[in-house]
Amino acid sequence: MSQHKVVLLLGSNLGDQKKNIELALQKISEGGNYISQISEFLITEPIEFVSSNIFCNIASEIFTSLSPIQLLDFIKDIEVGMGRIKDSSASGGYSDRIIDIDIIKYNDLIFRSERLEIPHQKHLYEREFSKVLLKDFI
Repeated sequence: MSQHKVVLLLGSNLGDQKKNIELALQKISEGGNYISQISEFLITEPIEFVSSNIFCNIASEIFTSLSPIQLLDFIKDIEVGMGRIKDSSASGGYSDRIIDIDIIKYNDLIFRSERLEIPHQKHLYEREFSKVLLKDFI
C-alpha cells in the first residue's frame, strides 16, 4: 500500500476547541493514518461569517493509504461523529463548528470535483491565518 503525504487544517470554535482538535487527531491516527507533524495552535477570529466564538486552528501533515475521496469521506465521518451538524458546502455558508477538517494538499495532486478541491485554494492563497499555519508544511 502506497503512503500519500497529505496536509490538513483543523479548526474548532465550539466547546473546548483544543480538546476537539486533539480528539480529531486521535481519530485520524486510529483510522490507520500516520501523523508526522503538527503546528502550534493558532487562535483566530471567524472568517466569512459572524460569530462571538473564536477559532483554534492547527495544521497537520499525515501519511495515508486512502485515496482523496476516501480520505474526504473518512474526515467527514469524524466531523459528524464529533457532533458537527452543518457542512458549509451543503448549507451554502459558514457557521460555528465543533470540528472542521480540510484537505489542503495531497502529494502534488491537482484534483477538482463537486465535493473536493486539491490543493485547497482559499487556505493556500487567501486566508492569512492559513498561510501562518502552513508555512512549515508547504
